[in-house]
Amino acid sequence: MDNRSIHGMWSSRLAFILAATGSAVGLGNIWRFPYMASDNGGGAFVLVYLGCVALVALPILFAELAIGRRGRRSPINTLLDVSREDGTSRRWSGLGWLGILAGVLILSFYSVVAGWTLHYAWLYLMQLFGGTGITDPGATFGELLSNPRELIFWHAVFMAMTVMVVALGVEKGLERSVKLLMPALLLMLLALLGYSVSTGHVGEAATFLFKPDFGKITPGVVLSAMGQAFFSLSLGMCAMMTYGAYLPRDVSIPRVGVAVALADTGIALLAGLAIFPIVIEFLGTPTGGGAGLIFTSLPSAFNKMGAVFGLLFFVLLSVAAWTSSISLLEPASAYLVERGWNRKRAALAMALLCWGLGLFSALGFNVLSGIRPLGQDSILDATNLIANDILLPVGGLLIAIYAGWRLNRQRLREQMHGAPGWVYTIWIWLLRVVAPLAVTAVLVVKLYDAIQRI
Repeated sequence: MDNRSIHGMWSSRLAFILAATGSAVGLGNIWRFPYMASDNGGGAFVLVYLGCVALVALPILFAELAIGRRGRRSPINTLLDVSREDGTSRRWSGLGWLGILAGVLILSFYSVVAGWTLHYAWLYLMQLFGGTGITDPGATFGELLSNPRELIFWHAVFMAMTVMVVALGVEKGLERSVKLLMPALLLMLLALLGYSVSTGHVGEAATFLFKPDFGKITPGVVLSAMGQAFFSLSLGMCAMMTYGAYLPRDVSIPRVGVAVALADTGIALLAGLAIFPIVIEFLGTPTGGGAGLIFTSLPSAFNKMGAVFGLLFFVLLSVAAWTSSISLLEPASAYLVERGWNRKRAALAMALLCWGLGLFSALGFNVLSGIRPLGQDSILDATNLIANDILLPVGGLLIAIYAGWRLNRQRLREQMHGAPGWVYTIWIWLLRVVAPLAVTAVLVVKLYDAIQRI
């Protein structure tokens, strides 16, 4: 089962690495990672995060890529075909439905948050042309959240950007976009890092990020790091399974998988090194920023640095969000294409669905602010809880069980060609034992916390 995918193929190993890294690198790296490191002990969080990537996330990433390349179709049909060939239950195709549901829900609110970055980029662009500066970042962010028209507009703009790429297919859309956007993202991040070096606080930031205080490694830190590893590498939502379906047969999954994980982690650490010196310079401390670090704390720094740095940073965030949103929309669009839909119509239909669902997240900060489902502060938080804290771990757990215990070992080994025997042995052990236990622990705690809040 190694035919060329009807959706197209990555033209090279590098093209896949850029695409998969683009999927993994998003707001989770440049927004979520710094503030989670800030709130969870800096180096202690980073150390645990790296362990979670190596021992849990990477084995599941290999499994998604291997399953995807075997099936060569959308996650739902890939799992149907692979299960039929290996004599397992067709019910495992429910994993594909679960992944697509998670991706749709995540994209619905992810697009709203990405819209915030577009809004801020626009504010800084206007400031360069004489517009009013952000004098009170907290008030500016509050005004944005309270304005439904503004939120819905930027949500729509970002979703249009996403569907524009997915509608063009693998080679003309996904591959061309990431070949342009990923180098641009790296250059912008390096430019911001260059300024951070000039502040003289890079050493303090590096100490904060890389010198762990082992006393700060608590169960909560471990769970936060595990969740970040899953969120960051796009696992459990079948995005990597879809990208694996377009992976040429002669490309080594372990090599490209490690390359993607290293690139994703490296960009997250670069983001920390770029952001924390600025925070230290203008705010005095790298800790306690919380989720508002990017939208309320950093604009105070950009007021002193200059609008051009604010524009650069929020364009950087927008590009990172864009490369991830493409991978969130692709699995569902690919499934509709296999059902006979035209690709442009399929991408547009799924984008409209995500945009419509996202309206609830956008309105949850204003018109629907009185609705707080599942004990969360907003509809967006509740959607995030369902998708990221429940569906992704469930998806990752089932993928580990399916690949580790149900699939034909010989056929699975064939997809891992080029890997030494000891690498394959360790991978299977991690996939069968370590990953399921770790993900189950995260899932149990997340469910317990959710129930306690209701």
